[in-house]
Amino acid sequence: MVSTSRIKSVDFYRKIPRDLTEASLSGAGLSIVAALSMMFLFGMELNNYLTVSTLTSVVVDKSSDGEFLRIDFNMSFPALSCEFASVDVSDVLGTNRLNITKTIRKYSIDSNLKPTGSEFQSGPVSKEIKHDDEVDEEYGEGAVSLNSRNFDRISHQHSILVVNFFAPWCYWSNRLKPSWEKAATIIRERYDPEMDGRILLAKVDCTEESELCRRNHIQGYPSVRIFRKGSDVRDDHGHHDHESYYGDRDTEGLVTAMESLVAPISLDSQRLALENKSGNLTADAKRPAPLTGGCRIEGFVRVKKVPGNLIISAHSGVHSFDASQMNMSHIISHLSFGKKISPRVMSDIKRVLPYLGRSHDKLNGQAYITDPGDSTANVTIEHYLQIVKTEVMTRSYKLVEEYEYTAHSSLVHSLDIPTAKFHFELSPMQVLVTENPKSFSHFITNLCAIIGGVFTVAGILDSILHNTLRLMKKVELGKNF
Repeated sequence: MVSTSRIKSVDFYRKIPRDLTEASLSGAGLSIVAALSMMFLFGMELNNYLTVSTLTSVVVDKSSDGEFLRIDFNMSFPALSCEFASVDVSDVLGTNRLNITKTIRKYSIDSNLKPTGSEFQSGPVSKEIKHDDEVDEEYGEGAVSLNSRNFDRISHQHSILVVNFFAPWCYWSNRLKPSWEKAATIIRERYDPEMDGRILLAKVDCTEESELCRRNHIQGYPSVRIFRKGSDVRDDHGHHDHESYYGDRDTEGLVTAMESLVAPISLDSQRLALENKSGNLTADAKRPAPLTGGCRIEGFVRVKKVPGNLIISAHSGVHSFDASQMNMSHIISHLSFGKKISPRVMSDIKRVLPYLGRSHDKLNGQAYITDPGDSTANVTIEHYLQIVKTEVMTRSYKLVEEYEYTAHSSLVHSLDIPTAKFHFELSPMQVLVTENPKSFSHFITNLCAIIGGVFTVAGILDSILHNTLRLMKKVELGKNF
């Protein structure tokens, strides 16, 4: 059996009898400073241990969201009518999708960017619109010419006023003109304006009556509008000014459509029945006209992960546009790429913000306004976006996955119809930010080093100070002898 004295012989910390030690004022001061230093360094080390360090690296993009990228956006166009606003997508692989409507919503807005009603319904893509094959030069002038002076007066004299807003230089207006005049003549003979007065077909030359056409938000030619006397008032169902006609443009089709508009109206009262007022006119041939000249477009599209374009413009297969009068000014409320961040992740994202470039919403809140009255007419506004994916990984799961982008914008003068173009190009690389928590053993080791180091350094300083004071006393005593 090992004796107690043998065990005591391996004691690293041999005790000095208290009677053999001596306390000093300088030693007490150094002890206090050493204790405070230990507490300060302990706090710093604890904070460093609790702080998660990160490692940033650039790797080949191995996205989990496949070969498609989602683009979310919310933009307001103060001078682009929802009637013709079109969202198109194209890319370098040949993809060309025109007038996307399934995931897009449109709202008519006023000059203050406030919605003026419910969602604007573009309606389904109609079949090919018929026109008369032969042009008869002897069609005469059956439609009444309107201007800003007589428009309101005539519109209130008839239960239904159908107006063709046209431009003489427009191909589609010239193609409609003979059919419109012949249909107007036929309707005038069947429903004499003096004796009947239920319906009248008229026309407005927008090159001469630009203010009248602007007041009715005419942006494409020809635009056929249906005005109903007494219906353009505010009621419980909202404000409804007039409707747009999108049906066939041949003489027979026009006459049939006009007949269906007159059918529900009593000749005696000349009062429009608000219920079922469309008669036999198909739903896709007549839709509400835009209440204002602006449009807010929101929604999302999916594109391939290759260089491409998101284009917003005025588009129609049977209308012409005056490029000099088109204004593609817009305000970007939101534009982002990739999946939206979930609410659960949003609560944790604050701690990773320093690692992100905060450029996933670089264009949000930006306004690009041009004045059509100066040298900026026929202006296409282009945005060049370079996109890179950023991921923040923890040890257990993927915390954040987002697409950041840089943006450069420019104004381009063109003779074509102005557009708003977003050119995007994705980087084949991605930024990977990995969180690396500190090791607990490393924390304990540093803690021991702090305590032992401060204690040892304080002991050395105390020994030097004590010996210095003793030496000074000896010198002083030597001087007194």
